[in-house]
Amino acid sequence: DPEMSRGLGDVYKRQEQKGNFKDEDAVGLHRTEHHSCCSGASCSFVQSAGRAYAEIKAVVQVYHSFFLFCRRRKRGSDMIRKVAVIMGSDSDWPVVKGACAQLKALDIPFEAHILSAHRTPAEAADFAKNARANGFGVILCAAGMAAHLAGAFAANTTLPVIGIPMKGGAMDGLDALLSTVQMPSGIPVATVALNGAKNAAVLAAQILAVEDGELAARLDQARTAMTAQIAEKEAKLQAELVQL
Repeated sequence: DPEMSRGLGDVYKRQEQKGNFKDEDAVGLHRTEHHSCCSGASCSFVQSAGRAYAEIKAVVQVYHSFFLFCRRRKRGSDMIRKVAVIMGSDSDWPVVKGACAQLKALDIPFEAHILSAHRTPAEAADFAKNARANGFGVILCAAGMAAHLAGAFAANTTLPVIGIPMKGGAMDGLDALLSTVQMPSGIPVATVALNGAKNAAVLAAQILAVEDGELAARLDQARTAMTAQIAEKEAKLQAELVQL
């Protein structure tokens, strides 16, 4: 009886919401409102209706839990981490802008700032300490000569820090390379080549791609494009050799 089924379902739902469901509620409704069956809880209809409701409830709870889980995962995946691009001086910008261009090509949000480990130490430390809370996932630091910038940032955050040693000065960048790469145990700085801004950006992308499938796919596409470029250059070389 569809009407009876709806009535029993309403009772089960109402009493379950109040936290005091009893089989007697369904039995009373079943007996007084629909027909004169007095078998109580042993009535096969009451028992089957109760089991059906319990099974439906269990299935709904499973789907509801799965929906919430998927929504949390999506919310997390939508939170694309930014890359902070820090340089010690505006003189580093001609090289550092290569990192920004690479990040933009990979559709990675970023910010670029000038902060000095020596001339603005408080501001640099504050930026590093709050970088994670401000949505950053990786920090790039470019500096020359003494090149303490990357190390100063690494000392104030547990986010990955990538150092870009800059060429220049009396040692043409060797001092910057050693200052950046020779970090004490427990405070690592991932260091790229002298003026290696583009590689620093690619490394930052690979770090972020660990938990970002779409970014990983874009990196794969970039690798495929690199392979195609080499193939074109090889074909051009072979064609020129034939003309010798």
